[in-house]
This record gives sequence, structure tokens and C-alpha cells, in this order.
Amino acid sequence: MKFSSQIKPISYLKSHTAEIVRDISESRKPLLITQNGEAKLVVMDVKSYEEQEESFALLKILALGNREIEQGKFRDVEDVFAELDKTD
Repeated sequence: MKFSSQIKPISYLKSHTAEIVRDISESRKPLLITQNGEAKLVVMDVKSYEEQEESFALLKILALGNREIEQGKFRDVEDVFAELDKTD
């Protein structure tokens, strides 16, 4: 994630909170907050945060699926469909 112009010191956060909330809500671009010249936190809007969490959840599911495939814990699709056909 690039923060080219979206980097501000913590003092800016303290003195411009309402403006930051408005800007981030409109632009949906995160803001990196620094303290003593070091990155300390990221401020982002709730919708972006929720979308990011959903993406992470999907990535975890995919990683779990890949791990199960590597461990041989899967069934051929033909077998699954054949079993489904028997239950009709």
C-alpha cells in the first residue's frame, strides 16, 4: 500500500480530527500516522476496513483449501457428482 501524500504526524491527527474523518470518508484512502518519525498506525474508513477483513477471510479460506489439497484431503469432482446423483 502506498502512502505518498497520506502520511501525517500524530500532532496533525490531534488538531485536524474532524477534517481527517471527512476526507477519509470521502476519498476512502487510508492515512498513515507517524510518531517521532516512525509509522505507528493507519486510519481508514469503516467500509474499507470491512472490505479488507472480508478479503482476508477469503484468502484464509483459499489457503486452507490449498493446504488440504496438498495433504490429499480432496475428492474427484466426478465422485462428488456421482454421489449427488444417487441421493436424488
